[in-house]
Amino acid sequence: MDGSDVSGSPLPKTFLDFLSQNGLSPSLYAASSQSIPRYVRLKPGFESHIGDIEDEIGCNLVEVPWLPNFYHLPPEIRIASTKAYREGKIYGIDAASGAAVLALNVSHGDHVLDLCAAPGAKLCMVADLLEGSGSLTGVDIARHRLAATRNILNKYALGDRCRLFVADGTKFSLIPLRASSSSNSSRGDASETYKEWEARRRAWKERKLLAKTQNKCTEAEIREDPEVIFYGPRSGMVGRSKASVYRVVDEHQISDMGYDKVLVDAECTHDGSIKHIRKFEQWGWTTLPQRVLEARRSDELSALQLNLLTNGFRLLKAGGSLVYSTCSLSAAQNEDVVERFMSRNPSAGKT
Repeated sequence: MDGSDVSGSPLPKTFLDFLSQNGLSPSLYAASSQSIPRYVRLKPGFESHIGDIEDEIGCNLVEVPWLPNFYHLPPEIRIASTKAYREGKIYGIDAASGAAVLALNVSHGDHVLDLCAAPGAKLCMVADLLEGSGSLTGVDIARHRLAATRNILNKYALGDRCRLFVADGTKFSLIPLRASSSSNSSRGDASETYKEWEARRRAWKERKLLAKTQNKCTEAEIREDPEVIFYGPRSGMVGRSKASVYRVVDEHQISDMGYDKVLVDAECTHDGSIKHIRKFEQWGWTTLPQRVLEARRSDELSALQLNLLTNGFRLLKAGGSLVYSTCSLSAAQNEDVVERFMSRNPSAGKT
């Protein structure tokens, strides 16, 4: 196979051409999976437990200076079986994901929307930063992944002010439940109100069937109204009528009552993830062009990314902030998407 040797493994010529077209060096992928550190975030309030955590895992937690509460560990360290992980003191999250949340500049009292919320690590970090204030709305089109997000929020006791919706992020239109919001225009039966959330455990066979048949919901499978699969006791849902939650609002109302911050960490080809690219050593390099480089896939993704970005911006309160991020290094999925968006939305400011 044509390629360039990177850490003993050849990158295919098609991928080298892709890197060249995007002004990227193959040396970015020289690191082996065994040399890439593992990142964890320490839940605020547990700083005094660092020594105990280090004793348990048998190595030092090395602080990441530019990411508050982030530490890196040797890649061979497994945290899932540790007491600190089971008790919700630490959770795994990539530094790049942490950087996207940090850029959001979450402030006390913000109402935040994560439009591509699964698998949930960024949502947890946002919840931490809100410090029991404001609200957090997570949306994802993949039901099983959002269910895992719900489990993570509950595990780390971070779901108090959160609500989760299975929905198409390009069409999601529910605004945050601010204390002063009204329901002059609404849908549904106003007599139906939300009570305290109770976990509804499905039979094992049903859950197994869902895992097979609902790996990823298509647009046709998403009901007209977003489906709520979790809400915390202080998310604003309890005691609300379904009509007030699903009320129709116009653009003027969104400008006044929309989200303070929106995160659009969009689906992408993951070519910027060294760990992901190195997996092709096992999967076979011949499969990389179809999974990562195929023009049709790239075009479909860039269209999806633009639609997610556009809808996220539409749901922003006037003066709010949006962060758009991907784990791709291609201009087509980053700069080009942003430029197309800016050309259609001149009122948006870029930083």
